[in-house]
Amino acid sequence: MHQKLKAHIDKIAPLTDDEFAFVSKHFTAKSFRKHQFLVQKGEPVSYNYFLLSGLTKLVYTDDESRQHILAFAMEDWWDTDLQAYYTRTKATLSMECLEDTEVLCLSLDNYQALCAGLPKIEHFFLEKAIFGFLAAQRRILSLMTSSAEERYNQLVKQHPSLLQRVPKTHLAAFLGVSRETLSRLAV
Repeated sequence: MHQKLKAHIDKIAPLTDDEFAFVSKHFTAKSFRKHQFLVQKGEPVSYNYFLLSGLTKLVYTDDESRQHILAFAMEDWWDTDLQAYYTRTKATLSMECLEDTEVLCLSLDNYQALCAGLPKIEHFFLEKAIFGFLAAQRRILSLMTSSAEERYNQLVKQHPSLLQRVPKTHLAAFLGVSRETLSRLAV
């Protein structure tokens, strides 16, 4: 399990075996079944999750009970309600498994200990945060300036495997279109 994490970190900040032994002590492995929640709206957020296997969705549910999917996460991706995680407040988002999912969990205290104890890891997380921020900017701009068809084509190009793994209703919610519109686009 931890070898997947080492390979993931090594792409940005190669670690020695001793350094990785220090890192791995700060993570806890957990398994979740399809439809289980890793994060629930209104609850404290204990962990940032590194996905070893499986698929999750990060969702905001509005006052009219409509679900707005902010993100999907699959193998080698990180996800959680970051605001609640970093500020130690209650979640405004929910994170649900769309498949059986195995994760490595990192508490905020352990995250801070890792960054303080190993500058390479602080660099790794900084790079991940920058890339995440850039992806969020691209997604916001896409929602503001691209047509539904252009957003669909971007998704197909960037993450083609999602089309086979995610129900069309979820893809439609992610793209900000109706299920019917998505069916027309996917032809």
